[in-house]
Amino acid sequence: MPAVVSLGDDVFVLRWQRDQVEVYSAENFTLQRRIAVPGNVTACGLAACAHHQCLYVSDYNHNSVQRAELSGSQAVKQWSVAPRPRRLSVNKAHNVVVACSGANKIQEYTTHGALVREISLEQAGVTQPWHAVQLSTGDYVVSEFTSPGAVSVVGVGGQLVRRYRPSETPDVGQMSYPRSLAVTKNDDILVADRGNNRILLINRSLSSAHELALPVDGGIQWPLGLCLDESRARLYVGEYGGSHRVLVIDAVTP
Repeated sequence: MPAVVSLGDDVFVLRWQRDQVEVYSAENFTLQRRIAVPGNVTACGLAACAHHQCLYVSDYNHNSVQRAELSGSQAVKQWSVAPRPRRLSVNKAHNVVVACSGANKIQEYTTHGALVREISLEQAGVTQPWHAVQLSTGDYVVSEFTSPGAVSVVGVGGQLVRRYRPSETPDVGQMSYPRSLAVTKNDDILVADRGNNRILLINRSLSSAHELALPVDGGIQWPLGLCLDESRARLYVGEYGGSHRVLVIDAVTP
């Protein structure tokens, strides 16, 4: 169940229940090194921060987040979060955003583990949050790991701003257990629609969507991890099905 993020010339891959992050070259995809994640973690999410030069790893079973330095020291800091942390993201304030499915909340922390904001998703009617990413507006887009699935935009006060309703867009049909998200510089949203083995692109107003036509032999198999590197026009997709591949797809311009 690979989670994948890129930072500069490196691509970081975190596999399910592994105690290390693999670091690959973005140029030739050779394995460069490994970063240890101590503590017998059940890793679920991965995010990288260019500003603080660190990685964040969520531990689903121990309800915590670990921060690993990308410097030579590779020092690790850990702090507790709300129950069942799933995927992670880093916002423009260089804070880490955690989708906590067990508490039905979004939590935002500084790089040193201080809680900045906690957003309950009850008011918005969002359940089973899997991934949350802050948009340029300050609102958060959230994927709901349900079937039929949903993608919602929620304000900092927990109010529902808008929701993508697949039944209103018969061209793509319903989502099934959507997982990871990636947001473009224009706030359009890529969604790993796991149950339908596809990647959807939803426009910023959440009024329309279409499936990306990706040149993958045999098709995508249970996409979970998702990372968009717009500087390279490249999309990384981590698969849970088949051989648990990380797909590298170039010339992607959502």
